[in-house]
Amino acid sequence: MFWCTWFWQISIYVQMFLIPSFLVIPGEHLRICPQEYTCCTSEMEDKLSQQSKLEFENLVEETSHFVRTTFVSRHKKFDEFFRELLENAERSLNDMFVRTYGMLYMQNSEVFQDLFTELKRYYTGGNVNLEEMLNDFWARLLERMFQLINPQYHFSEDYLECVSKYTDQLKPFGDVPRKLKVQVTRAFIAARTFVQGLTVGREVANRVSKVSPTPGCIRALMKMLYCPYCRGLPTVKPCNNYCLNVMKGCLANQADLDTEWNLFIDAMLLVAERLEGPFNIESVMDPIDVKISEAIMNMQENSMQVSAKVLCESLWLMFCNLISLSLSLNQVTDIKEKLKLSKKFWSTLPYTICKDERVTAGPSVEEDCWNGHTKARYLPEIMNDGLTNQINNPEVDVDITRPDTFIRQQIMALRVMTNKLKNAYNGNDVNFQDTSDETSGSGSGSGCTDDICPTEFDFITTEAPPVDSDRREVEASATQPRWSLQTLLVIFLSLVLQRQWR
Repeated sequence: MFWCTWFWQISIYVQMFLIPSFLVIPGEHLRICPQEYTCCTSEMEDKLSQQSKLEFENLVEETSHFVRTTFVSRHKKFDEFFRELLENAERSLNDMFVRTYGMLYMQNSEVFQDLFTELKRYYTGGNVNLEEMLNDFWARLLERMFQLINPQYHFSEDYLECVSKYTDQLKPFGDVPRKLKVQVTRAFIAARTFVQGLTVGREVANRVSKVSPTPGCIRALMKMLYCPYCRGLPTVKPCNNYCLNVMKGCLANQADLDTEWNLFIDAMLLVAERLEGPFNIESVMDPIDVKISEAIMNMQENSMQVSAKVLCESLWLMFCNLISLSLSLNQVTDIKEKLKLSKKFWSTLPYTICKDERVTAGPSVEEDCWNGHTKARYLPEIMNDGLTNQINNPEVDVDITRPDTFIRQQIMALRVMTNKLKNAYNGNDVNFQDTSDETSGSGSGSGCTDDICPTEFDFITTEAPPVDSDRREVEASATQPRWSLQTLLVIFLSLVLQRQWR
């Protein structure tokens, strides 16, 4: 913080202001400040240079506090919410099924436990194919239900496996699996990608805010902040435009982050809109609880088929609770508004610092301010943003041929995450793994360690199942021997009818 080094400042000021006026000396020995009459020795100039560097680092960290805390707090809130949502959904299903099916459910509960385990593993960055996992869940459930509906028969493992292979054709659960495949996949892709985006934004902001000023920048900072003291003008603050040129030169590489940062924020906002709208199925499934209630009340009066229907619709309700990312509108709006405020942060950082009354005389004071040489108007024009535009910066020597490698790594991290967010917006998944030795850390979708998080990834796009995916699956499976499917259908129907006649 700006006042953290006040002990050192006081010691320097004491040295300067207790020097008698007759000790004011010619400034030929000065390497940074104007070589006119001065009260600063070479040693004091060196100390003030280090003080300038420290204050600049603290200023950047203090000014970036908002954007850093935005990503930290919103990541924590979203991650806690989603984990709680998963836990509540699993607990709700367990309670309902224990009451409804008792021992029948308890003896087969591992099917549902495995489902939630895999969903949690996907959310936390595990290598899980959601479509395959859901297909496997419905196949296993069909095997169990097939045996429960027909307890008088004993089925071999091969036979049950054969039954499960034709889940899509038999459609014992109606259209529920197909709809859930679409809804669950898209909702989880959006949620996991969004929380990963919050993680990447947090880590990039944390890293970039820790600046390492170049020697040319340190010289410019010293000249701007402390040369007025050496010239006997301790109350004169730097001119605003003078400050802007110094900061644009010192933060040239950070400004180059701005374009990719803004694209990243835009992509985050798009996915946030998905979480509010199309990928939140709460509005679609509002009446389903009424259907469940009616089915459960009629369960004991009807056949086992109604019980199967209750199970199917109960599963539907469970999934609705699971994937209706009921981020309240206020919560989503809060995240979106904070993200919007962080746009153009890096290119406006020099302006934010130079508006600080502790640093400059302010935009309104043009004459009575320090211009780097004396108390007068600052005449040079203000440089544009970015590294290449600093070639003619009058205050900071900037080598435009040597971009900061560290900043370029952060730009690449943002670019990769932006592509992933765009895929998630379209309902497509991207599986990526950390390939950076320098930034290795957890691959968790829920976040990484507080200190380190991956920023470079290899990624593979996987398209989520479209709404009519089952149609193509049916066509693909049509290449199987026709007599196997027909035989299976006949056996299945005969067993169900036989059960009804009993």
